[in-house]
Amino acid sequence: MTFQPPDPFVPHTRTSPLTAPWEPIYADIRDDRWVLGLEAREAHANSRGGPHGGLIAALADNAMGLSCGVRMRREGLAFNGFVTVSLGVDYLAAPSLGQWLDFDTDFIKPGKSLCYAEATVRADGKPVARARGTFKVV
Repeated sequence: MTFQPPDPFVPHTRTSPLTAPWEPIYADIRDDRWVLGLEAREAHANSRGGPHGGLIAALADNAMGLSCGVRMRREGLAFNGFVTVSLGVDYLAAPSLGQWLDFDTDFIKPGKSLCYAEATVRADGKPVARARGTFKVV
């Protein structure tokens, strides 16, 4: 049986060499942000058999950066991409393989030179991490 993401998630099209081994990754592209998601599988595991903290950090970073772009466009601010200046992650609980992880940016403060964002990472709807990012506007 093939995994089906929850509605309204669709395949994530902003792939990169880093995330290629983690596919499939899904996106819920909203008017005010991107929400990324995936089913935690063995390819995402650390040595203890759970989703690796680096995976959580990287996808939270990705979701926040994409969400900064949505917000900048909405506010008519010029940009040509973002570079992560600072990233912090607080791990609240240990998710398990087989769970649906979603990376939801719930705070964005855009500016001309920096964009600030925060995200909540959930496993089957329960918070497992909080992330904060500062992004240089290119």
